[in-house]
Amino acid sequence: MNAHLFRFLINRYPPYWGTGITVTHISPDYREVRVQMKMRWYNRNYVRTHFGGSLYAMTDPFYMLMLIHILGDDYTVWDKEAAIDFIKPARGTVTAAFHITDEHITAIRNATHDGGKYLPRFPVDITDEGGHIVARVIKTVYIRRKKRRE
Repeated sequence: MNAHLFRFLINRYPPYWGTGITVTHISPDYREVRVQMKMRWYNRNYVRTHFGGSLYAMTDPFYMLMLIHILGDDYTVWDKEAAIDFIKPARGTVTAAFHITDEHITAIRNATHDGGKYLPRFPVDITDEGGHIVARVIKTVYIRRKKRRE
């Protein structure tokens, strides 16, 4: 699926639409994704900052989805684990940017060439309008090269 259509569809996905999360950019090669969330009455918590669950949701599937598109059908890719560190209260519009480099792809291919699993960790910072980090998420992704059928 081309990145433009994918961005269109994911922005209509009810869990994102309902929390105000918007995918603002997907590069044609799926190596870069940017996501933002504006402060709304329905995505803030009791103390009028962004709800932590919505901050995490901004980061939930993107490394997995990017790698599925980059690696193709020869690989199994799943989200395995995540950790979030809330650094400061999040107000206003917040943004997260995801990047997959050539080095990441080389490491994945090298680690899985014999069919073994690989569990790389990908950090992503959520920043406010001033560029300050409000939360840091570490995503662990399960990757394994599929066995070839003869």
